[in-house]
Amino acid sequence: MFFKGSRYENLPTATYQDSTGRQVTYVTTRYIAPTTSFVTHSVVDGERLDLVAQQAYRDPQRFWRIADANLATWPPDIMVPGAVIDVPPSEG
Repeated sequence: MFFKGSRYENLPTATYQDSTGRQVTYVTTRYIAPTTSFVTHSVVDGERLDLVAQQAYRDPQRFWRIADANLATWPPDIMVPGAVIDVPPSEG
């Protein structure tokens, strides 16, 4: 259902039947486990989280690992110039 490496890749799915009888499959709630970072990164003006992920992991789609480590639901929330963000290992 999701691409390899997606934060949703290993989540279980569930199904319910709506009022019209249609079966709807959905991904269950994703809980974020505490993540230990191995390095920090100082955010500069105009920087994007996918570019930080590319630099750290050689994969911009792994940006969500950094967002999780910093408890950010919306990636731009942590991309404040001058902020120091945690960068965890690419797997964990």
